[in-house]
Amino acid sequence: MLAAASLLLLLLGTASPASAHAALRATDPEDGTVLQRAPRTLTLTYTESVGLLADSFRVFDPENHRLTTGQADHAPGRADTVRVPLPARMAKGTYVVAWRVVSADSHPVSGALTFSVGERTVTAATASAQTENPTTTSLYNIARYLAYLAVALVLGAAAFIAYCRPSQRAPLRTLFVTGVIASFGSTLALLVLRGPYEEGTAPELTSLGRTLTTRPGELLLARLALLVLAVVFGLVLRRRPVLRPAAVTTGAVLAVALALTWSAAEHASAGIQVPFAIASTTLHLLATAAWLGGLAALLLTLRAPDVPPRVVNRFSRLALTSVTVLVVTGVYQSWRGLGTWQALTDTTYGRVLLAKLAAVAVLLGAAAWSRRWTGRLSTAVQAQVQVLQPAGGPALPPEPPAPEPGLPVRRLRRTVLAEAAVGVVVLVLTTLLTSTLPGRAAEEAASAETGIPAASVTTVPFTVGESGRGKVQITFDPGRVGSNSVQAVVYGANGALAAVPELRITMTLPAQRLGPLDTGITDRGGYWATNSFDLPIPGTWTMKVTVRVSDLDQVTVSRTVRVAR
Repeated sequence: MLAAASLLLLLLGTASPASAHAALRATDPEDGTVLQRAPRTLTLTYTESVGLLADSFRVFDPENHRLTTGQADHAPGRADTVRVPLPARMAKGTYVVAWRVVSADSHPVSGALTFSVGERTVTAATASAQTENPTTTSLYNIARYLAYLAVALVLGAAAFIAYCRPSQRAPLRTLFVTGVIASFGSTLALLVLRGPYEEGTAPELTSLGRTLTTRPGELLLARLALLVLAVVFGLVLRRRPVLRPAAVTTGAVLAVALALTWSAAEHASAGIQVPFAIASTTLHLLATAAWLGGLAALLLTLRAPDVPPRVVNRFSRLALTSVTVLVVTGVYQSWRGLGTWQALTDTTYGRVLLAKLAAVAVLLGAAAWSRRWTGRLSTAVQAQVQVLQPAGGPALPPEPPAPEPGLPVRRLRRTVLAEAAVGVVVLVLTTLLTSTLPGRAAEEAASAETGIPAASVTTVPFTVGESGRGKVQITFDPGRVGSNSVQAVVYGANGALAAVPELRITMTLPAQRLGPLDTGITDRGGYWATNSFDLPIPGTWTMKVTVRVSDLDQVTVSRTVRVAR
């Protein structure tokens, strides 16, 4: 089981990073726009509040020189809006802006946009939004999965000991200690990797100081402190093995506080109904730990030669209560994360949720078999006691000794092992959901993106003779019905800009027998463009591109272009 869990952690830890909550809602100036005057401030508005990094915004001029900008900050009273002061003097041409911020649910998100001053130019800027560092992202994701698995062991073992009251000979101390050590190690790793993970850089310690001042860093520090208290509490209980009400209450408070360090830093901390969502997520995590961590404790308990049936029966009731809590909180969290039924199949979050539901269904089937063999074990014990009791003897003892391991015990071990194995898969999928963009947020991001005018860009490869190869990148802005600006850039076979003596682009709408309409682009010195070309009707247009590379060599290539209303 541990080998399978490690393999799952490795595979998921090296997967592509998931998207985060925040999406760019609007920009001023708008993406792709041409301004008559240089803006004094760049303003970006997101779908939720965002945190800023030391190097959140980078602006590059047409020559790929980075501009010196002012300190980025939030607009007054708007945690979702960021302003970046720009230089007083900006030359004509196209500028590239790369940004990277941290969304409210602690996940970094990045992107890029362009705007032009005076006119569009062929920019040499190659800067894009900072990408994830594969090593940092993989290590951070693996640490997150281990942290969830470890807290399940810690809280599950504690709940099993407190409620099921196994024999002192049950080897549960090792399970609890292993969970605490794994929790400590994974939390320290998350604390060290948090800064590089946000900034998309290689693992390093230089950003640790800044991490400690952020909300995720503070929650990780609180988790470390709570783990220390849990160890101290465990040592105190070891000297006083009888659980008193005050000890149970203290342990419950520690467990809730520990779970809050997760729920206050993940999806529940952003979006709608935040207080209720944090409470629901906390209960969901506690129920998951009590069930799955308790399964690991039960497996170790079943290895003992004498297993009192009352221990198994108590865990059966604990598991049933946990399942009830998981169903209630899971339905709410699914509604909050999805928003619509369509998101269940159209978004990554919905598909991962379906996979989790399928795994939970298998887990419930295994749990049903475990309850069946639990009942048979209790029946076998009662039958043995009745056979051994002499006629007219004293009443049955309150806690009869368990029989030697027989068929019910062996079958129970197998079903519990299968239940635990599937439980690891469920836990991994649950962790994956916490780093996947929820369906509700995905739809909001999509609607936000449609609010930002997007140009239609088409790349048309061409071949003239044996050596005349290249491509033409054609941009219609905004690419919809009405007046459009058209820009075309020719690239040679080596990917460098190429000058051609003639370039012509015409548009035809076969369905309406309209055209060909000549765009009228002219050579602007390095690129071809026109400031105004009218597309009168929506539909699928045929774009014909004629490229002449010499006095005798030319070629015409056709492509279809969808024009929206």
